[in-house]
Amino acid sequence: MTHTLPIRRDARTGLFLSTALRLAAGGLPVMPLRADKGPFGNCPDCTGNACGGRPNMKNPGPCQCPRPCHAWAAATTDPAVLSSAPWAAAWRRAGAVAYHPGGAGVTVVDLDHQAAVDWARTTLPPTHTVATTRGEHWIYRGTTRSVNGVRDGVDLKSIQSYVRWRGPGSGDMAALPNVVRALPVKEPAVARPAACVATAAVPAGSGQCPHRSPAYLERGIGMAEQRITEAASAVHATVYRTFLAVLSAHGRCGCLTDTHIGRLFTAAQAKGESPRHCTDAWSNARTALGM
Repeated sequence: MTHTLPIRRDARTGLFLSTALRLAAGGLPVMPLRADKGPFGNCPDCTGNACGGRPNMKNPGPCQCPRPCHAWAAATTDPAVLSSAPWAAAWRRAGAVAYHPGGAGVTVVDLDHQAAVDWARTTLPPTHTVATTRGEHWIYRGTTRSVNGVRDGVDLKSIQSYVRWRGPGSGDMAALPNVVRALPVKEPAVARPAACVATAAVPAGSGQCPHRSPAYLERGIGMAEQRITEAASAVHATVYRTFLAVLSAHGRCGCLTDTHIGRLFTAAQAKGESPRHCTDAWSNARTALGM
């Protein structure tokens, strides 16, 4: 049974709680974060998940702890829970409000520095963005698994994760693109047979070109070359994921030419990849995107 928090609250508690209630009313499952911006730990009854824990949102487990335990799994849209007495101490000690993006049906691409933001602007479709201290959050409709470090300065926050609330942001929210879903994916261990060893097919494309200018495509190819060139390890996987990103962003409108693909192949071969592997990686990326 929950108990409503008394009306008397200090300004800090009131600010965080009012923000949480407003976000919850809009469908965001929210939770308090500590002053160091981490989640509140399990209470004594739930230490070490002795209570059974909350492994996922579809099967939250037997724990019915009224406190904000279990990090993201405690996030809720229920105003009675958010305003309950067991949560009062957490709001008084809170340093921020967070939300569970997967529970709201969204994915946050967390860009941790300017280079990551530049990569997103040339690789990902525009969507709703929120400024952070060091970078940006790009938010898409749709969920995926949460994975940190899918590339330098880029984390995916969605299912079984939490994100600090940074403000409303700007821009229309787009559907989660394949290029984001594919970021944690490694190249298949067995490459598909390719029709040609040294060349790759150029997608014909029939849709309207979304590029703002030829410079947009040129910058995207340049950054893809740089990503391959700077790979210090896992070159096979880097080449595949880079091809996947280029095709997702530029492969359906017919703008890619043999020259563009040749530049990517040249960069990959300079890192020790064979022409056959380049062709297979390109073919696998097209297949993964349904091209």
